[in-house]
Amino acid sequence: MKVILGADKDGFRLKEVIKEYLETENYDVLDVTEEPAETFLESADKIVQAMREDEDAQAIAIDKMGIGSFMAASKYKGVVVAEISDERSAYMTREHNNARMITLGSDLVADEMAKSITNEFLKADYDGGRHQVRVDMLNDLC
Repeated sequence: MKVILGADKDGFRLKEVIKEYLETENYDVLDVTEEPAETFLESADKIVQAMREDEDAQAIAIDKMGIGSFMAASKYKGVVVAEISDERSAYMTREHNNARMITLGSDLVADEMAKSITNEFLKADYDGGRHQVRVDMLNDLC
């Protein structure tokens, strides 16, 4: 599975921690910010553009609080994204909401928690079924 990563200057260090973790777990990692993006808007845009090129990829954006990347990514049609700071929400947003992208705040999430959140998000599968109605409603908003 391909995982797309991106971060602004505030999230860059945590992005590198997650990147190293994913590589040790043998994920195919695409880092769209080898150098930190100037703003969360820039990193979110790079991530979304890469997601559009690979329909099966999942993504993680990191900034200081996670909120900026969330707000930016949620403006793109077809992108279901969630700002996450715990493992259960990471799993459930994938399983019930078919989120392909999560955002993390480097000031809110410690390194080990970020790895755990990443693991939960990536191991979850979308359930579909009754949840698809909600996903369709989200996609119709844009």
